[in-house]
Amino acid sequence: MKLGVVILAAGQGSRMRSNRPKVLHELAGKSLLAHVVDTTEAIHSELTTVVYGHGGEQVKAALSQRQLAWCEQKEQLGTGHAVMQAIPSLADVDSVLVLYGDVPLIAAETLNKLLKAAEETALALLTVKLDNPTGYGRIIRDTAGRVSKIVEQKDANASELAVNEVNTGILAVNRAALERWLDRTNNHNAQEEYYLTDIIELAVSDGVDVATVSPASEEEVMGVNDRVQLAHLERHYQRAQADAIMRAGVTLADPSRFDLRGTLSTGRDVVIDINVVIEGDVELGDCVTIGPNSLLKNSKIGANTEILANCVIDEAEVGASSVIGPFARLRPESRLAEKTKVGNFVEIKKSDIGVGSKVNHLSYVGDATVGSNVNIGAGVITCNYDGANKSRTIIGDDVFVGSDSQLIAPVEIGAGSTIGAGSTITRNTPASKLSLSRAKQLTIDGWQRPVKKSKDK
Repeated sequence: MKLGVVILAAGQGSRMRSNRPKVLHELAGKSLLAHVVDTTEAIHSELTTVVYGHGGEQVKAALSQRQLAWCEQKEQLGTGHAVMQAIPSLADVDSVLVLYGDVPLIAAETLNKLLKAAEETALALLTVKLDNPTGYGRIIRDTAGRVSKIVEQKDANASELAVNEVNTGILAVNRAALERWLDRTNNHNAQEEYYLTDIIELAVSDGVDVATVSPASEEEVMGVNDRVQLAHLERHYQRAQADAIMRAGVTLADPSRFDLRGTLSTGRDVVIDINVVIEGDVELGDCVTIGPNSLLKNSKIGANTEILANCVIDEAEVGASSVIGPFARLRPESRLAEKTKVGNFVEIKKSDIGVGSKVNHLSYVGDATVGSNVNIGAGVITCNYDGANKSRTIIGDDVFVGSDSQLIAPVEIGAGSTIGAGSTITRNTPASKLSLSRAKQLTIDGWQRPVKKSKDK
């Protein structure tokens, strides 16, 4: 059986009050639509078609790297009309799963249950019971408990409004039957739209037993219509992420103040303080501790390493038993070996730092190769950019670079050498020797400090 997925993503989302299409707003660092597309990949659909409308070019551009079919809904005439636009792209599939680009947390496990139910009949619905069903289409059942129809809120009578089982809009249906039923729908309703839900009553009239499945939580099927709902789903998602990593053995100082916007793999006894954000793919070894207010993105941190407060680590590797920060920044392509120390207000970019080396506070190391057991003092700068080109600085093993020195790349500092504090080094220095460049210190006898002249009154 070939499965085709239709994702409805044509809505304007006016309640978001944004220039961005609603489906491109982000949850956990990824667009709402991308969440749904990822889920379709997890259930191995043969074809995924996105029905777009408002801001269509932005939507297509944002997901241009995905294997998707696209069709435009030029007029917003309802969900049934939207699915009609996708029918031509579904000719080669046997069954159709309808999803929504603004319902980001639908789980693959739930959809697999729905698809399994649809194997026994021509139509299966995902329904949920809500304490407050206001705004949702009601699931109306006959005396035997079978689904008979769905009634939209604006078309429901008093008894129908009392029903708390509602339609999520998500359904799995036989493709040929879907086409027949869509051809028989009309827009004779309060909204003058073609409702996809009308196919349920048509299916029942054809003698089809409509199956129903429910999700694990109502957040799974919640749509995003405004920023309040987006924030609610963000916190729900993040709490689920936090619970999962705590069950895997991570200590979170406060699960409500932790954001995972990607994937995190951890060893044993990892401790993460408050307001830590994880983006992309991050790996933490055994006994790593992350201080408060830190951001880690696409990085790997070795065992027994301590990341102190307020650090930014972006596409970098840190070896075991190292100490970083506080207030340190590791930029892309920074690779630190084990037992390294990076002090406060240090920035490292595109550099390799050897075993046991230290880069102390207020220093910048960019485009450099630093050997083992090197000590780089406070305020040292590798001057890697001349305004047009970037050049590399090479520092040998066991070098001591005094504070407030500038190393003008390209330059090589010989192993075991010492650079005197306050030096500007423009040429390669020999191994195991002291190199420095300073103006001669003078003391001027008889010099008087200037005195500010008084103004005439």
